[in-house]
Amino acid sequence: MSEPDAPVRPVAASVARYAGLTGATLLTVAGWLGGALPDAPPRATLSDFWQAPHGPATLLCWLVGTALLVGAWWSLRWGAPSGRWAYLTAGLWTLPLLAAPPLGSRDVYSYACQGWTWTRGVSPYRVGVAAAGCPWTDSVSPIWRDTPAPYGPFFVLLAGLAVLAGGGLVGAIVLFRLATVAGVLLVALCLPGLARAAGVPTRRAAWLVLACPLVGVHLVAGAHNDALALGLVLFGLLVLIRGPGRPRALVAAGVLLGLAVAVKAMAVVVLPFAALAAVLGRYTWRALLRDGGRLAAVVLGTLVVLSLATGLGLGWVDGLGRSGDSQQWTSPPTAVGFVVDYAGEAAGRRPHAVPGTRAVALALLVASLVALWWWAWTALRRWNDARQRVARLTVARPRVALLGAGLALTATVLLAPVFHPWYATWPLALLAVSAVPLARTVWFVAPCAVASVLALPDGTNLARFTKAPGAVLMTVLVLVVLAAGVRAGLRRRRVDR
Repeated sequence: MSEPDAPVRPVAASVARYAGLTGATLLTVAGWLGGALPDAPPRATLSDFWQAPHGPATLLCWLVGTALLVGAWWSLRWGAPSGRWAYLTAGLWTLPLLAAPPLGSRDVYSYACQGWTWTRGVSPYRVGVAAAGCPWTDSVSPIWRDTPAPYGPFFVLLAGLAVLAGGGLVGAIVLFRLATVAGVLLVALCLPGLARAAGVPTRRAAWLVLACPLVGVHLVAGAHNDALALGLVLFGLLVLIRGPGRPRALVAAGVLLGLAVAVKAMAVVVLPFAALAAVLGRYTWRALLRDGGRLAAVVLGTLVVLSLATGLGLGWVDGLGRSGDSQQWTSPPTAVGFVVDYAGEAAGRRPHAVPGTRAVALALLVASLVALWWWAWTALRRWNDARQRVARLTVARPRVALLGAGLALTATVLLAPVFHPWYATWPLALLAVSAVPLARTVWFVAPCAVASVLALPDGTNLARFTKAPGAVLMTVLVLVVLAAGVRAGLRRRRVDR
C-alpha cells in the first residue's frame, strides 16, 4: 500500500476516473431497470427482487456498478492528484446519476406527499400522508405512510413549493433533485475554504466528500434533503471562520444554520461547535456568551420566523420520535438490542431489549456531545496563553471547531436509533476538512464504503435480509471498539504516571 502522502500516478488516477464513471452509468441503468420508480411495488424479499421484470439484469448492473464506484473512490482515499482533478472527476461521475430515477430510497415520494399535504392546508406534522389523502401514497414506503413528517418547517415549505411549481409528481421530483444538486454545489463551494482554514489539503477533502458514492447515489440520485441541510451547515461554518465575532457574519451564519436546522434536526448537533468558531479573540466565558449568544439568538429567531410564517409551529419535533419505527442492525444500539433478544429467546424469554438499548444509547449520546464540546473548549482555552498564540490559533481555532463538530456528528450517527446510508455524509464532510494526519482517515472512510453497498436500487435495505448475522457482527464490532478504547485509556494513564 502506498504511503498517505505519496503522489498519485497519472495512470492509476485515469483508471479510477473512468472506472467510477462506468460504475455510475451502470447504476443509472440499474435505476431505470428496477429502481425506486413510482409504480414499482416494494419488494419484501430478495426472491421478489430477482423474479421482478429485469431483476437479474438490475442486480448485475447494481453489483458491478457499485463495486466500480466504491473501488475507484477507495483507491484514491489519500487524495486526488489535485483539487481541480477531484472536482472534475466528481462532476463527471454525477452526470449519469442526474438522469437516473430515484435510487436507493423512496423518501423523495414522502417529501412530495408531505408538500402536497401542506398545500392543502393540513399540517404534515399531525397526520401521515395516507390519512391526508395524498394521490401518490402508493409510491411511499409502507412504513412511512402513516407517520408525521420529521423535517423542519423550511423543508416542508420547499416541498410545498416544489409540488405547486412541479405540477405533478414527476415535476416535483425534478425540483427536489435540483434542490439537492444546489446543496451539493454549496458543499463543493465551501470545502476549499474550510480545508485551508484547518490545514487540510483541498485535493483530499474534495475527493473524500464529493466523489464518495453516498453523495452521488443517495444525495443526488436519491434526492435526499441531507444535501441541502449539509450545504447550509458548511456555508454557515465557513462564514464564521472567516469573520468570527463580526456582527454581519454572526447574523449571516445564524440564518444559514437556522435554515439547516429547519430542514433537518441533525444540524442542531453542530451549533455548540459553531459557537466556538464564532468567538473573536481570547477564549473566555464572557467572549463565548457574547459571540456565541448572538449566534444562538439569530438561529432561534430564524426558527421562530419560519415556524410562524409557515403556520407549522414546532410540531416537527414530535415527528422525530417516529423515525425509530424502522429497526435495522445497521444502528449499533438496535443491533445490541437484537442480540440481547436472541439471547433471551435462547433462555426461554424474549426481553424486548431494543427500546432499552436505544434509551441507553441516547443517554450516552448526550454525555458524548457534552464531553466533546468540553474537550474542544478546553483545548482552545489552553492556547490563550501559549507563545505565538496568534499564529497557532489561526489554524487551531477552525480545526478544533470543525473536528469537534465532525466527531459529534459521528457520535450522533452511531448512537441514533436508526441509521440510513446517507446519514454518513454528515460526519464525512466535517471530518474530511479537519482530520489530520492523512493516515488516520481510514476509520471514517471505510464505514462510508460499506454503507454504499447497503441499499438496492429500489430502496430495499440489505439489512432486512441479514438481520441475525448482521446484528451479531455489529455487536461484536461494538465490543471490539469498546475494548480498544478502554485499552487505549489505560495505556495513556500509565504513560501519564
